Amino acid sequence: MQAHLTNFRQAPRKVRLVASLIRGKSIEAAENQLANLPKKSSLSMRKLLASAVANAVNNQKADRNLLYIKEIRVDKGLVLKRFLPGSHGRAYPLRRASSHINIKLEIKDQKSKIKGNQETVSTKVEPSLGRKVAKKKDPKKTKTL
Repeated sequence: MQAHLTNFRQAPRKVRLVASLIRGKSIEAAENQLANLPKKSSLSMRKLLASAVANAVNNQKADRNLLYIKEIRVDKGLVLKRFLPGSHGRAYPLRRASSHINIKLEIKDQKSKIKGNQETVSTKVEPSLGRKVAKKKDPKKTKTL
């Protein structure tokens, strides 16, 4: 459940600012965040997110409400090298950077986590056996912060 956007004509440094805002969020929260963001890349990110959701719904038969953004990665793309004429016959280089954006979606787990019933286990190597042996700790003796 993924979508890719290649050669997006904006520097990766600027696109990563938007990507870090929606990483790990649900689809609705990410769409709301992108809709109200005054950045150039937010519109393209919204379209890419909609494409990834459509891929998940059509190909994997996933429920749209259970999806969240597991991974969003912005990589460096092509760099167009141009020159800007300057005074006295000089030429100043321009680097027009582009980005590759990858979004991976995942389905949320519906398991409920119980906090009080987790046991701590430590491992200890016995020299005679040469392997690790798990030893349960008494929950009364462990310190909690």
